Amino acid sequence: MAAPLLQAQIDIDAPIDTVWALISDLSRMPEWSPQCRVMKLRGPLRPGARTVNLNKRKFTYWPTTSTITEVIPQQKLAFKVDLNNTIWSYELQPTEWGTRVTETRHAENGATAISNALVNAFMGGVPSFEDELVDGMNASLARIKAAAER
Repeated sequence: MAAPLLQAQIDIDAPIDTVWALISDLSRMPEWSPQCRVMKLRGPLRPGARTVNLNKRKFTYWPTTSTITEVIPQQKLAFKVDLNNTIWSYELQPTEWGTRVTETRHAENGATAISNALVNAFMGGVPSFEDELVDGMNASLARIKAAAER
């Protein structure tokens, strides 16, 4: 069963190269994301590169790994979380005043059964956790906007 598409969008009053520099520096992901505590890229930013990550929600920590799936400079960055097969992406579009950023979580084949079981057991169930993820996306984009507009 496919999981719903989760998405958030924001307009930033900054040039696309400024916004891209913030988003493509994955070591800064903990500055943006309420859940991410570490995102360490292994090697150069390119498709196939791997990251090692640590996430936190309330008192629960969990490690993950990701694989970079798409890098189109100043347009799109995407990575697949290996544990649950979800794909997270940031897409940038120029606007009259700056840059529009859309953050998306795709799970077209649904998250893995083990991931859903863990979320149901430890994180209050999939629907409430997905609501929390969208809230986190909006918080992340607001933090990126604040940094880009400084």
